[in-house]
Amino acid sequence: MTTKNKGLTNHEVTVCLKGGAVLGPFKATWSTEVVSDVRELLKDYDAFLQTGKQTRFKYHLHDSDKRLSHTLVLHFTNVTGIYDCVELSEG
Repeated sequence: MTTKNKGLTNHEVTVCLKGGAVLGPFKATWSTEVVSDVRELLKDYDAFLQTGKQTRFKYHLHDSDKRLSHTLVLHFTNVTGIYDCVELSEG
């Protein structure tokens, strides 16, 4: 990992919905320099599972490799799970 990409993580996110539907997988990149909501999505969903309260519904996942931005609008009561596969860098 170069200093240019310090803190870079590559995610592949899949959202499972009630009834068996699946959204994704969505590739997303996160770093201190790249604005992406991939980490916030998982933190907010975890908080929802603990409290039953949701304050945010729209998330932008940025795929820097393909230069794409995915926008997810989710009501967590319809989500049964979120799978986040994170590509780890070499130590």
